[in-house]
Amino acid sequence: MADPTNGTHTVNGICHHDCPDSCGWTVTVEGDGPQRVAVKMRGNPEHPYSYGELCPKVNRFLDRVYSPDRVLRPLRRTGPKGSGEFEPISWDEALDEIGSRLNAVIDEHGGEAVMPFSDAGNQSILATQGISSRLFHHIGATRLLRNICGPTVAAGAAMTNGTSLGGDAMDLEHAKLIILWATNTRLTNRHLWPVIEKARANGARLVVIDPIRTITAEEADWFVQPLPGTDTAMMLAMMHVIIRDDLLDHEWVEAHTLGLDELAEAVAAWTPARAAEQCGVDADVIERLAREYATTRPAAIRTLVGGEHHENGAMFYRTMACLPALTGAWRDRGGGFFRSVGTWQDELIDEAALTRPDLLAGREVRTLNMSRLGEILLDEEPPVRAMIVWNSNPLVIVPNAERVREGLDRDDLFTVVHEQFVTDTARYADIVLPATTHIEASDVSPAWGHLWMGWNEAAIEPLGEAVSNSECFRRIAGAMGLTEPSLFEDDLTVLRAALPAVDLDRLRADGWMKVPFPESGTPWANGGFPTASGRVELASDRLEAIGQPRVPTFVPPVEGPHGPDAARFPLQLMTPKHHTRFLNSSYSQLPKHGPAEGGPFVELDAVDAAARGLAEGDAARVFNDRASVEVPVKITERLRPGVASIPWGWWRDHHPDGKVANSLTNDTLTEWGGGVAYSDTLVEVERA
Repeated sequence: MADPTNGTHTVNGICHHDCPDSCGWTVTVEGDGPQRVAVKMRGNPEHPYSYGELCPKVNRFLDRVYSPDRVLRPLRRTGPKGSGEFEPISWDEALDEIGSRLNAVIDEHGGEAVMPFSDAGNQSILATQGISSRLFHHIGATRLLRNICGPTVAAGAAMTNGTSLGGDAMDLEHAKLIILWATNTRLTNRHLWPVIEKARANGARLVVIDPIRTITAEEADWFVQPLPGTDTAMMLAMMHVIIRDDLLDHEWVEAHTLGLDELAEAVAAWTPARAAEQCGVDADVIERLAREYATTRPAAIRTLVGGEHHENGAMFYRTMACLPALTGAWRDRGGGFFRSVGTWQDELIDEAALTRPDLLAGREVRTLNMSRLGEILLDEEPPVRAMIVWNSNPLVIVPNAERVREGLDRDDLFTVVHEQFVTDTARYADIVLPATTHIEASDVSPAWGHLWMGWNEAAIEPLGEAVSNSECFRRIAGAMGLTEPSLFEDDLTVLRAALPAVDLDRLRADGWMKVPFPESGTPWANGGFPTASGRVELASDRLEAIGQPRVPTFVPPVEGPHGPDAARFPLQLMTPKHHTRFLNSSYSQLPKHGPAEGGPFVELDAVDAAARGLAEGDAARVFNDRASVEVPVKITERLRPGVASIPWGWWRDHHPDGKVANSLTNDTLTEWGGGVAYSDTLVEVERA
């Protein structure tokens, strides 16, 4: 919208961050063409989910765009890896080196010696998978399993329901009981909170289940605080009570489930008293929770990804998905199982047209799990010889980070990082390429917290010599001398292929569209589950076939309070999202974000702190066999004894010893689903 009186106009867009809210924004720009300058960013009051509110991170997004620390030219490393010593070079120089080095690696070692590494630092379609997936398929590169966060939830639920599709969280307003399980809604899903408050105003009761007394737990009608990783035991006991006391919805169970007798036999031994021994929650609390859940309609369980970061994280969600089946909660609008709705958005994306797996031309290439990056770079045979990183900062986000650092330090590893800033990972790059911010590139942004897919329009031209992710990979393809036409398609052509059922011109004009979802708000009220049986599978042949228990089962983690290392490392470490001014590893380095949050710390219960002679503010060493991290102590009432917490997202320069929270964390993979056990990490704490 132009304002002829002062030469300003506004451009609408959608936030790209890996956050469920995907808010609408409006950027005010001055000038025209390459001279356009963004002078203000505000929430778009017309957006049907965020209604004009932006979070404290994005409220200062223009500080990020115009930061003096932005990478705006290609950089070539001049010092040792990790030193952060670079010289600016031209794009031609950068591409000549990238093209020649990648071709040399492929000629000598084959395409699998090249590995992509990315995640959802920008979760828009072009940014995540645009030209990049096509390029890596075409050269036969190693495939990356991007399951570090999120897919394990889907894999767990799908073993019960045959799908990860659940309810729309906006329908929580109809619920009379809402259980927020392993999700800190007020911090990480802030625009859902008014929906929950509306339900409460209409008589709903809010239960929060979390090992940390979060800001969401502080607002609950009832807070239940199990020990980390023990939730499945509590769910088994809830099912024990529901079956024992005949609180089942027999009609729905008989019509739409399979394996009730097997499940009943399995949970018969899981009395609330037995579960209490595992999870540290009183048996009468578990009894009451089970009864309230089974006798209240509509009853909703809302969860996100917090519970998957355990060795048995997939079982957490497989078990959780059984609860609404036993009580028939799917019958009701506002009842059932609510997680990411990104899968409803994914139904509109033609993955094959977007990523072009046909370019592999029948080649079978290896797939490696991103969560084991340290192991990949140090132990994998044949070795990875070249890595291209975008949309991610693995040295901060990947567990067992010191192994990753050691791998990135290899002299024989050629690393290219496409980034906006010289991150911890970029310090180890041979070449750093300048990346646009989201207001410098147009893209389509699916959401995973609501049902509105959004169009983001570029508000300004790219600063300096920055390019979008799709343009970056077009240039790399050209530098390698490749001629496959699909590697050079323009952005709109790629988007039209990826979204064949979407009127892209209409989406661009309107700014957003609601993806298809049952108007009733009850997708599984009448069954029709896409399992082999067509029913909710309380007992699963598929799980048995992959060597997992047929029915929900609690298996204590190896690196847990009852494991072999618990005597040496008696505290279980959590590394939660805690700060309001940065997200994952983004923003903590910016002057209006990180400093306002203070700095990294370790939280301890007063009992644990006193036992170690530690007081508020003392310098402490948090350690295990993986690493040691020095941080000040914060005495808290948020944790139970036996639990420590280091909020993550800080870079190495924020820590006195250059380590980060994920230097300590466990890179054991989940039992299925490909996730990773960050939260099954044992440590000890002592005075530094």
